[in-house]
Amino acid sequence: MVGLIIKGRILLIYFCSMKKISLVLIICLTIIFIGFGCSQTKNTIVKEPIKIGFVGPLTGDVSSLGVVVKAAAEVAVNEVNQAGGIQGRKLEMVYENGGCGPKESTLAVNKLINIDKVTAIVGGICSGETLTIAPVTESNKVILLSPASTGIKISSAGDYVFRLIPSDTFQGKFVAEYVTNQLQKKKIAILYNSDSEWSIGIKDVFKQRLQELGGQVVAEEGIPKSSRDLRSSITKIKVADPEIIYFPSHTESGVIGLQQLAELGVKTPILGGDVWDDPTIPQKVGEAANGVRYAVADNNILSDNFLQSVKQIVGNDDMNTYAPRAYDAVKILAQIMNEVGTDSEKIKTELYNLQDYHGLADTYNFDKNGDVTDAKYSVKEFQNGKIITLQ
Repeated sequence: MVGLIIKGRILLIYFCSMKKISLVLIICLTIIFIGFGCSQTKNTIVKEPIKIGFVGPLTGDVSSLGVVVKAAAEVAVNEVNQAGGIQGRKLEMVYENGGCGPKESTLAVNKLINIDKVTAIVGGICSGETLTIAPVTESNKVILLSPASTGIKISSAGDYVFRLIPSDTFQGKFVAEYVTNQLQKKKIAILYNSDSEWSIGIKDVFKQRLQELGGQVVAEEGIPKSSRDLRSSITKIKVADPEIIYFPSHTESGVIGLQQLAELGVKTPILGGDVWDDPTIPQKVGEAANGVRYAVADNNILSDNFLQSVKQIVGNDDMNTYAPRAYDAVKILAQIMNEVGTDSEKIKTELYNLQDYHGLADTYNFDKNGDVTDAKYSVKEFQNGKIITLQ
């Protein structure tokens, strides 16, 4: 009996000990697995990239400009990421084709904001693109920073809208003063794109300033960007016998117009707008483009490293005045987001407070409308398939 009692106590102690060991083991294993899980979570946390958008003409009339501008933006994004990104996060740019028109740019901006959830957008290139997407970015409080749109109406397009290129209020006046003061011409004919915000705006400013300086518009012909027969308008201009033809058109319209001006025997000097800062124009037109001039916002001398980086992407030496400004747009946004994060209100405030930012293309300050405060222009000329800077 005593033996049974002793054996019973031993068994009871054994079972109790096993329960304690099991409990301790369970607790230890739980701690180990929790710690392992926490360690895994901590080590595998991936910071989502910061997304910004791009809207520009990658097909169509001025795509030769757009693809180079896109490449310049790519170069800037790569440099930002090689330098560590933004607050330790990778910068990702989502590229969309604005097509230089309302339909494509509307689709592009809605995708960027509603699907890609971008913090800011670099674009548009054409003024019509920018004016189309501005109400959407404004209502969604998304920063819109254009490297190329010069249209006058952009100054009042919204509180979140900025641009790194001077308004046509500067360019139109500059061209009128260049024609009257330097070229000493007074009788001017105007040929422009009647469905382009940029072309209409710059034409109107030019015309007003020209008349203030004593000049006279002897003929004024508007043609759609898509028109491929300008002969009727050119004939009317030829009959008016101007001393200069001012032709602020888009790329393809300019190519066709220059070819048909030559075909109809027009020898009058021709002066275009800043969109003509496109090497494909003299390449396509050939000898008929020789001596044709245009005005464009003046850039700093570009570094060989930048030019080579863009060339590696596009496969040629084509460059325009807008591409380095797109590079600057990305760098400015990256710098600001490194300082204040991705809150659009804070980014907007920092843009308005931007003082003497020394970019690749220019030095930038913004006024109350998000416009740059200074404007310098160059006059360039097509010569033997190339673009030569005259002043």
